[in-house]
Amino acid sequence: MQYGPILKALRIKAEMTQEELAQRLNRSRSCISKFESEKKVIDLPTFLQWIRETNSQEVAVAMFFGMDALNVVNTLLPMIPVALPAFITPLIDAAQFFM
Repeated sequence: MQYGPILKALRIKAEMTQEELAQRLNRSRSCISKFESEKKVIDLPTFLQWIRETNSQEVAVAMFFGMDALNVVNTLLPMIPVALPAFITPLIDAAQFFM
């Protein structure tokens, strides 16, 4: 699965620059660029933080269940209200248990 375009789409959807996201993730802008271009493999803690910072928990859930995350980003994300459903956050938190 190609994750770079997904990460980039999530960042853009959150209206963040690479620099802004880099500051939130305590990474360099160059590192964010490498994640998005798949020149560097993203680790699970950074991925989960990326998901939180871009408020895209539903995409992570879709990826965990094997759904096409890019399709989720392009099709479903615009229809999801800003407030997350109550069941999403515990799923993301549970994923951290396995890190």
